[in-house]
Amino acid sequence: MAEIYFAAGSRKSSKARIRLRPGNGKIVVNGKNVMDYFKREDLVLHLTEPLRILQKESEFDVIAKVNGGGLSGQAGALRLAIARALTEYNEGFRRVLKTQGFLTRDPRKKERMKYGLTKRRRAHQYSKR
Repeated sequence: MAEIYFAAGSRKSSKARIRLRPGNGKIVVNGKNVMDYFKREDLVLHLTEPLRILQKESEFDVIAKVNGGGLSGQAGALRLAIARALTEYNEGFRRVLKTQGFLTRDPRKKERMKYGLTKRRRAHQYSKR
């Protein structure tokens, strides 16, 4: 039986759990084809970057469950999970993925709303009269 590698990733409020297994490059997200789920080529390119850097696009199948957040956050969470699963598959990939920044979780989140302001940082406009 083929080895299956599990990993999880997150970005903003999105969470992704994946199974990486040897295959022919098929990516399934929440039971749908990756292009049917994300509908944008740039998001698909973003999440497959770790596989492209290592030239392993056609060697692995990815089965993913994502929830929370929007499509961009979900793509970022999937990218991190794929990179983590690849390092579990081969520890030698870690150096390449780390230098490219694929193993670092993006800490940016939406800034909270502050009282007394119009937006997150925007104050009310001053009017002399």
